[in-house]
Amino acid sequence: MNTNDPQVVLGTMDFGTRVAPERAFAVLDSFVAGGGVWLDTANCYSFWADPSGVGGASERVIGAWLRARPGVRESVRIATKVRQNPLTPHSWPQSAEGLSAHAVHAGVEGSLERLGVDHVDLLWAHAEDRDVPLEETVGAFGELVAKGVALRVGAANHAAWRVERARSLARQRDVEPWTALQLRHSLVRPRPLTPLAEAGHRMLADEDLDYARSEGLAVWSYSSLMWGSFERADKPLPETYDHPGTTRVLPVLGDVAGELSATRNQVVLAWLMGQGIDPIVGASRPEQIEQALAARRLRLGDAHLARFAEAR
Repeated sequence: MNTNDPQVVLGTMDFGTRVAPERAFAVLDSFVAGGGVWLDTANCYSFWADPSGVGGASERVIGAWLRARPGVRESVRIATKVRQNPLTPHSWPQSAEGLSAHAVHAGVEGSLERLGVDHVDLLWAHAEDRDVPLEETVGAFGELVAKGVALRVGAANHAAWRVERARSLARQRDVEPWTALQLRHSLVRPRPLTPLAEAGHRMLADEDLDYARSEGLAVWSYSSLMWGSFERADKPLPETYDHPGTTRVLPVLGDVAGELSATRNQVVLAWLMGQGIDPIVGASRPEQIEQALAARRLRLGDAHLARFAEAR
């Protein structure tokens, strides 16, 4: 498979907290066996579910898996994030590390130690930090690329204008710019102007996709499968998704899935990848990631896409 093509990314947020290490190992093994490449984690995962009150569990599990599987590091690419890890246990967002040069360098150093690697393939700024000059953050990320500690850098949950400003500053300073965006996106959309319940989440807007395409930036999406709501009756969509667009699009999703002999989740993933987006998929069991990886072989026709566009 051409790794430049859109592909399913394994989200590892719950590893070491809600997903026990041995089960996480099974998911990781299944992901690699199925041809998966990218692992997405963060230094703050998952402080809210960890009795310690700080992050690091996910990275430690990945590090343990890498040590237990000699040679597998050559088969996977690792993306992690800095910005949100609490410096004081159980104190977030008050003690979140931020994006100062010191915080970025210290955050990455901790991540490399937990992962047991000498570099990450992609480093994300997990969210904006308006308390730090953007020049300082851009410089810190550029230094890490220059040192070979991060091969690429990107921005998660950032406004498009902030990314453009950061890329302009990087060009001025002759350092590596952010070349990837990570935002929340799915086939269903919340009601416009309605706050999301999840702190820190930022939705992908049309301008983000337009900007990314014009600049040649990678786009990763998270929460794309809506925590199982497309397939599980016991996990209804959040109330903010209760509007006519959702009412129209869900029957189309069911019809297309039936026509293609695919699951609803696979159709959603294929819809995203058809737009050049790499969807992040969390999994707690091997069969979940196997199902997700099978979506790479699913192709939606123009007629399918038109039906979705009209419904949304």
